[in-house]
Parts: sequence; C-alpha cells; structure tokens
Amino acid sequence: MDNLQQHPISLLEMYKAKQVVSRYIAPSALIKYDDLSKLLGFNVYIKHENQNRTGSFKIRGGINLMSHLKSLGVNGVVTFSTGNHGLSIATAAKLFDLPAIVVVPLGANPLKMKLIQAAGAEVVEAGSNFDESSLVVSEISQIKGYYYAHPANEPHIINGVGTQFVDLMDQLPDMDAVILPLGGGSEVAAAVTSLKPINPEIDIYAVQAELSCAAYHSWKQAEILHRPNQTFAGGFATGMAYQTTFDIYKQSLSDFVLLSEHEILQGIALAAYYTRNVVEGAGSSTIMAAWKLRKQLAGKNVVLQFSGSNASVEELNRAYALACFSNGLID
Repeated sequence: MDNLQQHPISLLEMYKAKQVVSRYIAPSALIKYDDLSKLLGFNVYIKHENQNRTGSFKIRGGINLMSHLKSLGVNGVVTFSTGNHGLSIATAAKLFDLPAIVVVPLGANPLKMKLIQAAGAEVVEAGSNFDESSLVVSEISQIKGYYYAHPANEPHIINGVGTQFVDLMDQLPDMDAVILPLGGGSEVAAAVTSLKPINPEIDIYAVQAELSCAAYHSWKQAEILHRPNQTFAGGFATGMAYQTTFDIYKQSLSDFVLLSEHEILQGIALAAYYTRNVVEGAGSSTIMAAWKLRKQLAGKNVVLQFSGSNASVEELNRAYALACFSNGLID
C-alpha cells in the first residue's frame, strides 16, 4: 500500500476529497459569538466540528481514507488512537463495509472506547499512552494483513480533514486568523495546505498541552523531538511530532500556545458557558489560546475550532467545578 502513503497532499486533493466526504456529512456550522467577542476583543467565530458525526473533525479523514481503501480491495484496517481518530476509523470502516481494529492506551477515555466498539470496531488495549499503543499496530497489521492507518502520516486522512477548511473559506472568506489544537498535526497541516495558497496572510495558530508538548518543542527547534506525554486531554496527547504533518506546518505557523491542565479545564467550562456546547479538552483549548493571544488578535476576524465533543464525565465534572469565576472570564 505504499502508493497510498505517497499520495499528494494538496488543495486540489482536498477538493476531490470533498466530493466523497460531502456524501456523508454536511459542512459544519460556523457561528459568531458576540459575548465571546466582547470578552476577547475580536470577532470570534466557532467552527463546530464537534457537532459532526462521531463528534469530531476526524471523521472527514476517515471517510476519505476508507473510500480509497475500499477501491483497492483491502482486507481491513488497523490503527492506534486515544479516541476520536479511532472512532473515525471505526465509523468510516463500517460505512464502507471494512473490518477495523483500534488499539487504545490502557485507561483510555471509557466513553470513546464504548463509542468505538459501538461503531463496530474491535478494541485492543495496549500501552500506557498513545505512542506505546502504536507499537502494537504493526504486529496486528502483519498478522491480519490489514492496512495500517497512521493518524498523522496518512495523506488521505489529511486531505479529508482539509475539507473543513474548503468549507470555511466559503463561510468566512475574510477571516484573519484560525486557532487549532495540535496533536498528531493532521488538522494544522490541512489548514496550512488549504488556507495559505488562497490567502497567504491568514495567521494559523496552534495550541497544545504543556504536559504533552512534543510538537511545540519540535516547532521551536525545527526538528522532530520526543517529550513526555501526560496531559488528560486525549485530543492532543502525543509524545512526538510526526514527520508528514510536521514538514507541512513547521514553517507556516504564526505562533504556538501551550496550556496548563488547569487552563485546558477552563476552556471546557468557557465553551459550555459561552456557546452551550459540551467540548472536550483539546477541542475547547482554542478559547484559552485565544485569551492568551488576545492583544495581537484585537479587532480581527478569528476562527476558533471546536475539534471534538467526546469529553468524559470526569473531565466535565472537574471543569465545571473550576468554573473560572475567579479570573473574570465568566461573569
């Protein structure tokens, strides 16, 4: 299947992917929130990928990849995931009548594990984190003859993910900036590939957890680095940057924000309060990143992406217990 790994990643391929993805999901909503705009000092638009089928942006990449795998007659697909990518692969595989196995870390978000199983995939628990789980996938792929769907180094996933930005350019052509969570990097790479050729002046900002900051340090040092991976927020819980996506975004970001675990929980509470949406830690991290960037974004049209909605009950309870009342972010 090397021909899949060598497939081009481009705006043209994202337009092609849109023809496939749009058969299964509609463009996600883009909503301007006036109260958040007043709080932050710029025009805040939320891209609601959290309202997609499976509750995250990743379903786009899953659908595009499965359409290609089905045409090649593969036996099945195997991947590793902390949750949303695995749910995307499981759901998309079922749509295309392909068996799927998802390897998840021990102690992974139980809600996401149940959703993956309900979507029809086999779940294998292995490794203490995202990166250790990946080591099991190659073995399963060789034994079963299944295609190894890497969550980041997979062109068809990146092109599929990019369909949200094709839609976004139609929804808000005069946007000045977009803020995105960065884990494996498929979304940030897709944003760079799709938005910069249309408007090179658009600022793209990434956000990641302080406790899982490999991509940030890789960006700072301009080389792939490993770092401890300890955040509770599974959407960007990775211990390394990935080559395919890193090569795309490494020179194209305007800035990169790190958040503490406390700040990530604040983002969940802020999303609930200002938008009435249940959003997971990585998904709502864009609000707190925007708060930190508010001076340089003053007066601009800024898109904050809500990447996923699959928060655990424990995460929600911790976030709502904080409620952010002490620092003026909530009236």
